[in-house]
Parts: sequence; C-alpha cells; structure tokens
Amino acid sequence: MSSKKTLILNKEQIQQKSIRIAYQILEDNFEEETLVMVGIADRGYIFAQRLKAILEEISTKHIELIKLTIDKNARTLKASTDLDISIASNKTVILVDDVLNSGRTIAYGIGVFLNVSLSKMRTAVLIDRSHHQFPVFSDYYGVKLSTILKEHIEVVLQETDGQEDAAWLV
Repeated sequence: MSSKKTLILNKEQIQQKSIRIAYQILEDNFEEETLVMVGIADRGYIFAQRLKAILEEISTKHIELIKLTIDKNARTLKASTDLDISIASNKTVILVDDVLNSGRTIAYGIGVFLNVSLSKMRTAVLIDRSHHQFPVFSDYYGVKLSTILKEHIEVVLQETDGQEDAAWLV
C-alpha cells in the first residue's frame, strides 16, 4: 500500500460540513420535537455528539443520543446500545457514521431498529465513498467521492486520535 496521503478535509472543513449537515437535519425534520441521534462507535458516535451539540445550539429540539456498537466483522448482526432503543419509538432516528463505504455497517445499524416503530430513519455520514454493496445511501453527507477500491479513507478525530481533525485518502 502506498504511503501517500491526500488531504480530503481539514479541521475547519470538517466543522463547516458538520454545521451544514446539522442545518439539513433541522430543515428535514422541522416538525419533529425530538430527534434520536444514533452514533456508530467509535468515530460515528463522536460525529453524532458533535452534530447533537450543533443542533442544540441552533434549535430548541430535544436530542437523544444513543451509542451503537457493532461487530463489523461478524457475518450476522451483533450489536449493542448504551440506551434502550425503545426511546426511539415513534421518533425520527438519524443513524450517524464517519464513512459510508460498502453500506454494511449502516445496514447493520438499520437492522437494530427493525422491530421499533419509527417516525422515519435517516443516515448522516461525513464521507460517502460511493462503493455501496448494500442498498443503503446517505441522506446527509459532508463529501461524496468516488475512489478506487484499493484506496482507503482515514478519518482522524481529536477525541479518539489525539490529533487535529482531518480526513485523508490513503
């Protein structure tokens, strides 16, 4: 694998994209009193925390936050949440991850809520790679790019990596 890294988003751009996504979520869900943000651990959860903070700054909506941990290597759905998923009942759920690649992780995330009666479900990602193997798409995204399969997207977030926020094409 090449050691060449190409910067896709820097810290300021990630912040700008996050604000734009938060406004899109707000506009798409103006009639909702409560939104349930479900962040896929680890980076998706951090991104969801950031979106929640922005939404709380720009609106009066009540925002619930659930941390969803998925075994991404399992061939069947193996997931757990930090809160009971019944709090999402009859509410709009925004499933959040850092990168949408094949769609498997988002599909597993959707699977967790199949037996919960939702108002609607949307997806938000920082980067959509357009390599979907599952019928999953991003409702809200920061950047959509086409890459070759050998390439990888590396998202660095201050909270998990101890480095300045950035997204790299590796």
